[in-house]
Amino acid sequence: MKSLASFSSKTTPLKFRIPTADNLVPIRLDIEIDGLRFRDAFTWNPTDPDSEVVVFAKRTVKDLKLPPAFITQIAQSIQSQLTEFRSFEGQDMYTGEKIVPIKLDLRVNHTLIRDQFLWDLNNFESDPEEFARIFCRDLGIEDPEVGPAIAVAIREQLYEIAIQSVASARETRVSKKGRRGAEHVPASKAGTTAMDLMKLFSNKSSVIRKRRELDVYEPIVDLLSNEEVDALEAREERNAR
Repeated sequence: MKSLASFSSKTTPLKFRIPTADNLVPIRLDIEIDGLRFRDAFTWNPTDPDSEVVVFAKRTVKDLKLPPAFITQIAQSIQSQLTEFRSFEGQDMYTGEKIVPIKLDLRVNHTLIRDQFLWDLNNFESDPEEFARIFCRDLGIEDPEVGPAIAVAIREQLYEIAIQSVASARETRVSKKGRRGAEHVPASKAGTTAMDLMKLFSNKSSVIRKRRELDVYEPIVDLLSNEEVDALEAREERNAR
């Protein structure tokens, strides 16, 4: 990948976008109707026409044999997330010279993944999907659903960091004008996670890991038994109520 680290947006603002090669929106669905629950996560091109949302919802319901009532709920959920993303478009953001940690803690079918690694916010040619493919190949993960789930998890955290960068740009602009306070930024679901991660590293972070940090950055991949998966899903269902 070609690094853009020589360009600093610490003082020169950029227009809002996800700091990756493809400016894709991470979409997460969690819909329950009459006791039937549908969950999914994927990416969406924000430049695609909105008419594609309904087409996608209808195709998903048909392919998965879901009740027709899911069509409206799926379409509305996707549209609301796209609307939130587009509300930031055109606004200034600062990334600065930041190397930030990305954290993975997810289960996909029988595979449990935990990992933490560093990401260059100034590399606008980075590719979470390619990273996920290499990650799965190197760790011998065979489930084809794991790679896309990892890529979405990475994009969600980068999206949240980009939102925080918009807030930073707003505060800087307000400060320069001598005004007090900052404008309101809509809260995002992943905000707490991103802010916790940002606290771990400063703008001058080194990509060289200290010896005491090696265990923190070692990836963990576990294959769960059917009994373990059933227990986790039962717990997730209780927590969702």
